[in-house]
Amino acid sequence: MAAEGGNCACSGIRKCLLCEDNVRSQNAPRSAFKEKSTMKLRRYKLCIICGKTMAVPSPKKCTHIQNSNNAMDSDNETNLEGVIVILDFVGESEELSIVKEIDRTIWKSSQSGRRKQDFGPQVNFKKRKLKLDNFTGLPEFSKALVERMRSLVPALGDFQPVELCNLEYVPERGSSIDPHFDDIWVWGERLVTLNLLSESILTFSRNENDNIEVQVPLPRRSLIIVKGSARYNWKHAIKREDIVSRRIAITLRELAAEFCEGGQCSSIGSDLIKRALSFQGKSVQVNVKDHKS
Repeated sequence: MAAEGGNCACSGIRKCLLCEDNVRSQNAPRSAFKEKSTMKLRRYKLCIICGKTMAVPSPKKCTHIQNSNNAMDSDNETNLEGVIVILDFVGESEELSIVKEIDRTIWKSSQSGRRKQDFGPQVNFKKRKLKLDNFTGLPEFSKALVERMRSLVPALGDFQPVELCNLEYVPERGSSIDPHFDDIWVWGERLVTLNLLSESILTFSRNENDNIEVQVPLPRRSLIIVKGSARYNWKHAIKREDIVSRRIAITLRELAAEFCEGGQCSSIGSDLIKRALSFQGKSVQVNVKDHKS
């Protein structure tokens, strides 16, 4: 899938192939756009069947034997707890139907070669303010997905998402997302993503000093849940080299405790949940100023 119209929404240190090519055309040195060297990194791979993590490359295949402490080659400092991957959460025909419905909505250019569609409140994370004016709910197609999550996945039995973000990644734009923590002021513990159209890898890291990465395979049509330590102690990213063809990630987020019953902002949270779960939403980002998420 070709890059549309040469549009680029990168800012700051973020970059995609479009802005790199534009600067190169103005005789900028190619070395300015080289990725950070990963020669000193210690890489591990999480087995999504049993939860064991092994060094990469590993001399042997995982035997899927459960380990009580989820240790990784007896290296406890690389424990990655709180990641659940559910295979084949949607079928092939359902996947294509969902993508067709998503593509009915206009895509907006985003950072690092991505395009996006937002269904949720506008959030100013620095000032800790929410704007609900343009939020009409989650999209209609997501109702069946949310109901399935709550009925079939024990970890999501009480999941009440109030935001849905569709992100499109394509290799032609060098799409990626830098290591980051999702905001903890407004978003709650569980981050849930449905991976469509192609497989990829979600890379977890803590900081630049320990040089540890844990790779989590994301098979096509799989659902990934990130919670607990993986949510709060590890950053997550999608690397450019792990996008092999068009990928659409549907990510749903719930509210933080402050916005739930008994919290300081519970009345706002109640309104958000009511709007979100009406499943009558239209994308709020088509004609609205971009914001960091």
